[in-house]
Amino acid sequence: MKPPVRWVSLGEYIEPCDERNEDENYGAESVRGLSTLKSVIETAANLNGVSLASYKLLPPKAIAYVPDTSRRGDRISLGMNETENTYLVSSISAVFRVLSEEVLDPAYLYLWFCRPEFDRYARFHSWGSAREAFSFDDMKRVRIPLPDIEVQKRIVAAWRGLRQLKEQNEALADSLDKLCLAQIEALRKAASDEKGAAVSWATLGEYIEPCDERNEDGMFTVDDVRGISIEKRIIPTKADMTNVSLSPYKIVHQKEFCFVTVTSRNGDKISLAENDTGSDCIVSSSYEVFRTHPEVLDPTYLYLWFCRPEFDRYARFHSWGSAREAFSLDEMKRVRIPLPDIEVQRRIAAVYSAAREARRIAAEAGKRSETICPALMRRVAEEAV
Repeated sequence: MKPPVRWVSLGEYIEPCDERNEDENYGAESVRGLSTLKSVIETAANLNGVSLASYKLLPPKAIAYVPDTSRRGDRISLGMNETENTYLVSSISAVFRVLSEEVLDPAYLYLWFCRPEFDRYARFHSWGSAREAFSFDDMKRVRIPLPDIEVQKRIVAAWRGLRQLKEQNEALADSLDKLCLAQIEALRKAASDEKGAAVSWATLGEYIEPCDERNEDGMFTVDDVRGISIEKRIIPTKADMTNVSLSPYKIVHQKEFCFVTVTSRNGDKISLAENDTGSDCIVSSSYEVFRTHPEVLDPTYLYLWFCRPEFDRYARFHSWGSAREAFSLDEMKRVRIPLPDIEVQRRIAAVYSAAREARRIAAEAGKRSETICPALMRRVAEEAV
């Protein structure tokens, strides 16, 4: 018979840690901060000339939090040391550890703290005048559902498995992206080799054509309106679409490009994207839309050229105007790119497609972690007596 899940007061299962760095065995490289996203992070503090003797040690599996909750909105800054290293945290932080890991898994407790309900609880139970704080005595009064240790471990294993899947695919995507850009750079150098270029330079105007198809028949609705980010992505629009006529909006089919001509409002970046969303959309009539001749210029290969920071600088430098500067379609046509054989382009595009799939898997794992883990914790709470 499965043992019952009990509600328990946390004070019976944790103890404070107040070991200081008095001998200064740990230096500035060991100092960490605590984020409201419940993670231990690199410190943003200026430690020049700061004595670290009073800093608290954060050993492996220990949990630390900042008692002051009045300056962080509705969240409490908290994190668990999941590494095998001992870190330092500010002396104002509260540090504690689990008394017996055979009864309470530290990671299970950490997951309880990651719930938005705990943020609200900590904020509600914070006290003070000039600033409100959630003391360690308040922490000890927190009640948690305590299932059998094997149940705790299964919940923790599910969380760690999803997080590992997310992190591995993010790392894979990053490495594949770097490989793509390295290949693009190699082609650029090959095209610039004065001793006989293996790859020729091409003027973009010969390989692209403008698109000016409008939403005149009203086929697309406000749900199809998209914007473009400086990260080179098509995103949901942030514009107020109340009573806005969508008839003049431009249609962007899959594998077509769109960009915002005005560059004077985005720093050193141009808002540009390839429509790789899997569906057609519409964008503002002020945007420029164009497509490539895919039999000679792969759209994803071209997109990777646009993703280089050098292109952002190029577009900004070649923007013209008085009240606001713009990078026109005519200027886009004058852009020169290294143009290898179409099969070479497609191989590079295939590597990028693999990176994009890895990012999709990572995002899906992140979403599942955000839904499955809280659901498991709710289930445990519902079974508690």
